[in-house]
Amino acid sequence: DLIARAMSEQSQRIVLASRPQGIPTAENFRLEEVPVPALQEGEILVQTRFLSLDPYMRGRMNAGASYAPGVELGEVMVGGAVGDVVASRHPDFAEGDVAQASIGWQSHGVVAGDEARKVDPQLAPISTSLGVLGMPGMTAYFGLLDVGQPRAGETVVVSGAAGAVGSLVGQIAQIKGCRAVGIAGSDAKVDYICDELGFAGGFNYKTASNHRKSLGALCPDGVDVYFDNVGGPVSDAVFTQLNLGARVSVCGQISQYNLERPEMGPRQTWLFITKRLSMRGFLVFDFAERYAEALHALAGWLREGKLSYREDIVDGLENAPAAFIGMLQGDNTGKRLVRVS
Repeated sequence: DLIARAMSEQSQRIVLASRPQGIPTAENFRLEEVPVPALQEGEILVQTRFLSLDPYMRGRMNAGASYAPGVELGEVMVGGAVGDVVASRHPDFAEGDVAQASIGWQSHGVVAGDEARKVDPQLAPISTSLGVLGMPGMTAYFGLLDVGQPRAGETVVVSGAAGAVGSLVGQIAQIKGCRAVGIAGSDAKVDYICDELGFAGGFNYKTASNHRKSLGALCPDGVDVYFDNVGGPVSDAVFTQLNLGARVSVCGQISQYNLERPEMGPRQTWLFITKRLSMRGFLVFDFAERYAEALHALAGWLREGKLSYREDIVDGLENAPAAFIGMLQGDNTGKRLVRVS
């Protein structure tokens, strides 16, 4: 039967071979071929079409990830994916449906149907379920609107502004009547956020000699909301430009993920007293009960042409490690994906 035939296929997967010291290398990963696991009641078998690569995965490569279990050696690398349901033992899914789930870095994944989301290919390309209409989109939505609480007329600064999350944060800020300023890692990325995404300005932190001065020129009235994706010296500079009562939404600290020793920096807590600042870290899972609200809003803005997105696609599961290492060093613009099949 169909399920037996699906089970007879071989699955390719990438597992964690060793734990990285600093920046991951190709040797930390291993490509394996294994039989497709048996399907139990309530499960579905998905053949991956697109795999998401995200900065949070670097933390999960460590033995003791702080907010979620680390990947064990020999285990499949974690990650969201979208693909075709090729066999189902769940009432909500049939063969030929498209599903998005945490399948990991593999060509075929068996997951509980209750933990998968059905994707409508008629609404938008299915790859968007991993980007603008997926975890990055919801991260931008809740991290800016709930945590940052921007008000019309305010200035919102975003670091990592050309990435999957940052590029959406700047656009949502504009939808809400704010002025968006971005910090990115190349002149091409700055051109992209300003010319294509409508940011009021931006600067290249890799070539700017004085971050504080660059930011001051772009934000003459100061900064009201800072959406922080990077941490480190870039964030130190932004803190000095924050206005009275400003809010800081801490989404990521990508500049710190590959460090073997924590970086020492200015201790600026006194600014939080004198300027009555608030800073809050968050995980998108904090808002799980409201995902439908975010997806409804994001899909509406996409349909109305108020949101645009860019996908940075690498072909072949075997190229996922190199694509991931490159993303951690900023060689992508927009959402990095691997096309698996």
